[in-house]
Amino acid sequence: MTSHEAFGKRIRYLVGAFLFIFFIFGVRLVDVQAVQASGYAKRAAHEMVNRSVWLAPRGTITDINGIVLARSEAAKNIIVDQTMIADPATTAQVTAAALGMPVAALQILLTGTKRYQVIENGVVPIVWDNVQSALTTYNTQVEKSPGGLGKRLVGFFSENAYTRSYPTGVLASSLIGLTNAANQGAAGIEASMNTALTGSNGEYDYVNGDGAIIPGSQQFITAAKPGADIRLTIERDIQWVAQDAISAAVKNAKALSGTVIVMDPKTGAILAQASAPTFNPSNRAKITLAQMSNPAVQDVYEPGSTGKVITVAAALEQGTTTPTTVYTIPNTLKIAGRTFHDDKNHRTEHLTTAGVLAVSSNIGAIQIGGTLSNDLFFSYLRKFGIGQATGSNLSGESAGILHPVSTWSLSSAPTIAFGQGYSVTAMQATDVFATIANNGIRVTPNVVAGTVDSNGVYTPSQPGQQVQVISADTATKIRTMLEGVVSSEGTAPAAEILGYKVAGKTGTAMRHDSRCGCYRGYTASFIGMAPAEAPRYVVSVVIQNPQGMHFGGEIAAPVFKKVMSFVLQTKQVQPIPSTQKPYPLTQAALLAAPVAVKP
Repeated sequence: MTSHEAFGKRIRYLVGAFLFIFFIFGVRLVDVQAVQASGYAKRAAHEMVNRSVWLAPRGTITDINGIVLARSEAAKNIIVDQTMIADPATTAQVTAAALGMPVAALQILLTGTKRYQVIENGVVPIVWDNVQSALTTYNTQVEKSPGGLGKRLVGFFSENAYTRSYPTGVLASSLIGLTNAANQGAAGIEASMNTALTGSNGEYDYVNGDGAIIPGSQQFITAAKPGADIRLTIERDIQWVAQDAISAAVKNAKALSGTVIVMDPKTGAILAQASAPTFNPSNRAKITLAQMSNPAVQDVYEPGSTGKVITVAAALEQGTTTPTTVYTIPNTLKIAGRTFHDDKNHRTEHLTTAGVLAVSSNIGAIQIGGTLSNDLFFSYLRKFGIGQATGSNLSGESAGILHPVSTWSLSSAPTIAFGQGYSVTAMQATDVFATIANNGIRVTPNVVAGTVDSNGVYTPSQPGQQVQVISADTATKIRTMLEGVVSSEGTAPAAEILGYKVAGKTGTAMRHDSRCGCYRGYTASFIGMAPAEAPRYVVSVVIQNPQGMHFGGEIAAPVFKKVMSFVLQTKQVQPIPSTQKPYPLTQAALLAAPVAVKP
């Protein structure tokens, strides 16, 4: 074989080998592009596409006029994938300031193998922006460093979330309540109406691009459904006046606490429910468990003399007394080994039933209550709602305390007759007077006017149960007698409102202290209605453990006057000309009456 032929043979071998290699490469390329393309796409989707929850906003809480009391505001949940964080120490140093967290505490949260670790829930969006800015600044410096020294910091993610805000601050906080860190109701309306307020979360898929959602990659699987809005019966301006009045009274009396309730006796609507001391629900970190309670429905106390209206109403209804029945009232009265007395020593008096209420005689109330059997007396207490929750839709409402007749001692009925020996909430006590104001018909108190769903459809709350407790005639007589309490001869002239007739009752009860199992301190109260002839509103004031002056007519009645005066003016309630003559309070006044007094 010549050298020329050998060279040609080598060339042909090399060309054949090249063609074979090219053929193999071509086959592989076709396999990659045509055969395995879908497999690689699925793998990329599995590794880069994530599914997350799209949180639903919590419903808004407003007053009856639509003024916002609680609302949801856009926020961010900041989370990390610990498996993506190669250098927790450096990452913590870079991001701690933006998060407002100690470096050491943050480093602990960044270290581990969790794919989903919450760093902070419900932060304002600017916090997440600051975290991203800190990471971007550091990563840019890394990329520009000689030789690309260092590693980029990745692994942070954010989720859309909501935080709760309360634009009116402390106003009505014990009623509205607040949410917990998980944005669920923890107290007040936020808790009792939590199911309605909580929406339905949605879901969406997104593409994970190096620790961040690639813009435009979100794909919604299920839409989020906002929670329903709650419209309360509260009126902001009336609530503000009530809050201001009770806060000042509690402060001046150096009292433990105080509560004011304003109620429409015909509908049961609560126009204001204020307590002091109060709290700011926006500052959750400084709120104690005790502050989160609602004294109006959770704190129980012995009503004292405001309870005497039940005793008198029951006796009037049963016909065992009349407004002008005269009782001989000694300074003390001994029953079953116990000595009972009035709040002040006095000579033997001769008071009518109206007079017993006007001067708030314990001994007179005992005598009136003594005209009823224990079982009958107990039945009227229950009819007025004592010993059972009112159904006001408020979280943690107490039923109060009313022991069964079978457990009563010989001194129980006398004690209960003047308002001790059983316990009520401020809401229950208000409801008793609302029943008298509403011609003997007891209406369920309510604070929720209705709800508005995510489509904007308003659904009013169902009216509560109505029960005829006493006759309209008995209720009218009680109201007329209660006018004497606000007269110059009664215990609460400080509750008088110029131009209007007011019917009400003071209460000054010894306060049971659970810490010692004894009576220590006082509960001062005044509950009244106006106009007395045809009451439009009832206002109750309860002040717990005042120091120094402790009579309801002295420290609670002025609060009533301030609040009720504002309500009557705001609602443009006109005075009603009265045709009902006041009942004589004493036997002497009864005998001196120029004409016969209708009993």
